[in-house]
Amino acid sequence: MSLESVTQSVDEAVSGFFEPIAKWLGEVVFYAVPVGGTDLPLIVAWLVVAGLVFTGWFGFVQVRKFRLAVDVVRGKYDEKGSAGEVNHFQALTAAVSGTVGLGNIAGVAVAVSIGGPGATFWMILCGLLGMATKFVEVTLGVKYREVHADGTVSGGPMHYLPKGLAERFGKNGKTLGKVLAVLASFMILFFGLFGGNLFQVNQSYAQLVSVTGGEDGAIGSSAGALFFGILVAALVGIVLLGGIRSIANVTSRLVPAMAGIYIVACLIVILVNVSAVPDAVTAIVEGAFNPEGVAGGVLGALIIGFKRAAFSNEAGLGSAPIAHSAVKTKHPASEGLVALLEPFIDTVVICTMTALTIVIANPATLGEDIGGVTITSDAFETVLPWFPYILTVAVMLFAISTVLTWGYYGLKAWTYLFGRSRTSEVTYKVLYTVLAIAGSLLTLQTLIDLADAVLFSLAVINIIGLYLLAPVVKRELNSFLEYVRARDAGETGDGEDQESVKTTV
Repeated sequence: MSLESVTQSVDEAVSGFFEPIAKWLGEVVFYAVPVGGTDLPLIVAWLVVAGLVFTGWFGFVQVRKFRLAVDVVRGKYDEKGSAGEVNHFQALTAAVSGTVGLGNIAGVAVAVSIGGPGATFWMILCGLLGMATKFVEVTLGVKYREVHADGTVSGGPMHYLPKGLAERFGKNGKTLGKVLAVLASFMILFFGLFGGNLFQVNQSYAQLVSVTGGEDGAIGSSAGALFFGILVAALVGIVLLGGIRSIANVTSRLVPAMAGIYIVACLIVILVNVSAVPDAVTAIVEGAFNPEGVAGGVLGALIIGFKRAAFSNEAGLGSAPIAHSAVKTKHPASEGLVALLEPFIDTVVICTMTALTIVIANPATLGEDIGGVTITSDAFETVLPWFPYILTVAVMLFAISTVLTWGYYGLKAWTYLFGRSRTSEVTYKVLYTVLAIAGSLLTLQTLIDLADAVLFSLAVINIIGLYLLAPVVKRELNSFLEYVRARDAGETGDGEDQESVKTTV
């Protein structure tokens, strides 16, 4: 029996079993209601409302404290002796590597193709609102993290939901928190194994095949797919074995590199067509409030923009706090401020650059019923005929960094559910590595669809917890701002203002 027939049989068997489950859960999680001639997915509304609430609750913290956030990333307020594993910059790049990916390349093209240039405006607005949500969840992630005896750190919704709710509401809060923590862990683990791993490897392999002669090319065969899967799995396995320090060391170099390559390519297209920039900006602004040919008009463009931004930056989903919790700090809100830069980089900068490039280039494929990445590639090709090869490198970098970060997220969920023993961790890493190999051989689209639904259902659980614990975040923010004031005034020494964060062994 050939390798192709085996993989096809596995695909069909998995799809046949999970398809009814994926369909049902997808209909529930992504349930949409008709509004103004278009459909509004309630999960997107849930995420956007959270961004609005937290933006108001914390007085536009994403605007007022943006410069302070940059100073924290630069290390201006680092403290000696802080518990944690990585610095602020490494924690940020590790988290950004989990969100910056194909959504920034293909997802934006889909938004512009369906919602017109105006969808870009609403994407930017959603990204700005998501900055506040990310600030809240990451502050809680650091506040209630566990620092283990060996110095490693565990954090995320599976930790701040039970601890925070128990602290605020006593016994009943503790019981509710434990139930929510188990559900959150399962959802993160499931998406990590299939959406954050298998899907990324599968898509990066598909892009590589497309620029190397297709199925008849050098790596289009099943042997080529197997080789690619083993190569990626080996790289991921080596880095994953090193823990968050190893992942952070890689992503702190990989993320700036991949973002730099992509942004430079965008700027080349924009500069070559610099005379078209004013018209493109006008089209984006006017299209936001007076779109033509978009179902649902203004509301249709708004919903499309918000939907793509929510799927891109993951603000409110509870994933990013896992990476940020490993930071070296005594002030949880310091990393919360760092985290608000994440949606800014992901959505406001990178997604906007993609959208502006597409609007300016206006490729012939824009508006056609084809894959989003093709539209983006064609937009670059109008100026850079060789860009599909550069795009392939970018996709590879995006995919590998995402696989690494979600490998870490999944590990933390796994150890919460099954314990931190060496056997438990090795079992997870072997399973994750095997699935990375399978990513180039299998599609398992039904499992990936199920993983998406599971991940976004986490937002319901997570944001309820964020609302209930928002007063804790406000106290932490005030505490850090007082420290910053004292530090700037020279009234406190490095690391002498507060006791170390509470640790649990």
